[in-house]
Amino acid sequence: MKVMSVVGARPQFVKLAAVAAAFGNTEHHHTIVHTGQHYDADLSDVFFHGLSIPEPDVHLGVGSGTHGVQTGTTLAALDPVIAAARPDWVLVYGDTNSTLAGALSAAKQHVPVAHLEAGLRSFNRRMPEEHNRVLTDHAADLLLAPTEEAVRHLTAEGLADRAVLTGDVMVDVCLRLRDKVLRGEATAPALPASRNARKPYLFATLHRAENTDDPDRLAALVDALTGLPVPVVLAAHPRLLARAASFGIKLDHGLLHISRPLPYAELIATVLDSRGVITDSGGLQKEAYLLERVCTTLRTETEWPETLRGGWNALVPDPRELGSQAWSDTVLRPAPKSSRDMPYGDGKAAVRVVRALEDHVAR
Repeated sequence: MKVMSVVGARPQFVKLAAVAAAFGNTEHHHTIVHTGQHYDADLSDVFFHGLSIPEPDVHLGVGSGTHGVQTGTTLAALDPVIAAARPDWVLVYGDTNSTLAGALSAAKQHVPVAHLEAGLRSFNRRMPEEHNRVLTDHAADLLLAPTEEAVRHLTAEGLADRAVLTGDVMVDVCLRLRDKVLRGEATAPALPASRNARKPYLFATLHRAENTDDPDRLAALVDALTGLPVPVVLAAHPRLLARAASFGIKLDHGLLHISRPLPYAELIATVLDSRGVITDSGGLQKEAYLLERVCTTLRTETEWPETLRGGWNALVPDPRELGSQAWSDTVLRPAPKSSRDMPYGDGKAAVRVVRALEDHVAR
């Protein structure tokens, strides 16, 4: 069986690490196409090196641009690559522009498409990721769903006959690295030198367009972070740094400490060392849940509703509406005493993904 993985952004590299390792234990031919959607070394190279992912067989070097330009450029660049390889499957990951471009290029060439992390829905049609994931699911031939909730979404859209529940491949990587960190075999937390190492801290990320592209909203979110009574370590995405600079918003002041985006092992170690997480990332909500750290999500919705159970995750779209004391109480709330469910699988999802591709290629 010949499988071509199309990836291009940071979260996809983590998923790819699990899938590539699972393929490494088989006789199947697995090739990797890196679109270059994320090209900053901190968002790309460190993941390949740190997670022992094989070097990409093809690097398209697409780079940045508007959503239309980036998707169209990737689609045009992928066409001859898929045409030359004629794989049994094109495997696309998640909800980025690279995901949609990979699905469209393969589907138009009558090459079967499998979508990893299928069935997630935020039901927020202003999110580019929501358009990407819905369109990809409807174009794909095989839908590899991470949760039962995702399968329910696919069923509601008439796609049940294409869906297979595999579990979440990010769990495979997260739990493996968690165990290494707890055994002292992995990297230490990555903390800015400006932070007082004796004080507990919160870990934060902020990168979505709805939070960074409006200067008033971004300024309000930065004020909310700096107004907390404990240090906040903010891993700054290039989008955040660029927008803050263009709006004249100072990030590194007060108890807010800026770090670079973290390699995955350092991210896991830092979350484990923290007392909680503040984010607008989809993946980090789930990782905080898996690592038993409370999470406060700066959005109106989540693709991972399972994290809301028991109070592990809380949605706070606008901290100003809570007031400073309620905002502080929310992000500093203790971890729930009730035990967590494990809705994302047992850490063996990548093996099930390979098995699903094997089972369905014969059909």
